[in-house]
Amino acid sequence: MGAGGTRRAPASDTSPPTPQRRRTQRWRRATLAALITAAVVVPLSAAARPSIPAPPPAALAPLTPTTLDAAYEANRTNAAQAARMAAAHGDHKRAAADREMAAPTRHLLAYDGRGEGQATEVFGDLATATRIAVLIPGSDTSLDTYERFRATAVALRNRLVQEAPKGTTTAVVAWLGYQTPGTVSTTVLTTARADQAAPHLREFIAELRRTAGRKAAVSLLCHSYGTVVCARAAPGLDVQDIAFVGSPGTGADTAAALHTGARIWAARGADDWVEEVPHVRTDLFGWTVGFGTDPVSPAFGARVFAAGPGGHSDYFRPGSVALANLTRIVLGDTKEVTRA
Repeated sequence: MGAGGTRRAPASDTSPPTPQRRRTQRWRRATLAALITAAVVVPLSAAARPSIPAPPPAALAPLTPTTLDAAYEANRTNAAQAARMAAAHGDHKRAAADREMAAPTRHLLAYDGRGEGQATEVFGDLATATRIAVLIPGSDTSLDTYERFRATAVALRNRLVQEAPKGTTTAVVAWLGYQTPGTVSTTVLTTARADQAAPHLREFIAELRRTAGRKAAVSLLCHSYGTVVCARAAPGLDVQDIAFVGSPGTGADTAAALHTGARIWAARGADDWVEEVPHVRTDLFGWTVGFGTDPVSPAFGARVFAAGPGGHSDYFRPGSVALANLTRIVLGDTKEVTRA
């Protein structure tokens, strides 16, 4: 306001937009487009596929080294029942996925064939493992796409067996313990699904500690949207290392803001498209969208390691630089991790 009460027109800003301002503007336009697309596509997609019938999860005794085999058997039985129900419903793709889970060689700590489905699978012997890696997946991971997630766990497990020194035993856990967001959806732009998932991940790590014992060193390896889940669960979590790969941001501004004693690692492949995602948070129509600071940036403060030339789905590819470094992190060979 002027001295006489007359409102002055604000001075126009004729300076060219900064790179940061241009990135923010592109992010807001892209976000708006994604929200509009999701508002149209997601309801139609959901309507196109009816709900898949399945039994409720098996009732299990508290997990201990002595109850592991009973839990595996109960969850395989549950998966077999889910396969029969899905087949009777006419969903042969889900029935096939359930049958794979029910195979006698599978070690399932948890299974729920309802809806998009959830599963927790073990590779190795939890009761004797001294080094355990827990893998947290990103968007579009469900029972229908589970095999690609499982392949990452198998690749890591194989590399751990090859590299583990004498006297070190290892296990890998593929934790699909939450409803992941769709890549084209409003949920992939916010922390809402991660906020829902975090208490379940914290509970699982506590259960894992009771099962594996205090002797085991646990590492969380988190991919894409899974990095947001891990960040939400991180405060006070009883793990030695947390690694973020292919992260769009974690929802935290710095590694210190995660309030954890774990070592924080981050990496991004040279061909990962997530590099193009503006690492900002902004309010849009009452929503907070975006995940803030890039975890591989100096401002975040993580230990940044080399991931090689790979893309968004290549971090666990056999023979890759990223897999070699993730293996070293799990085994505690932190001095051997190659830095970016």
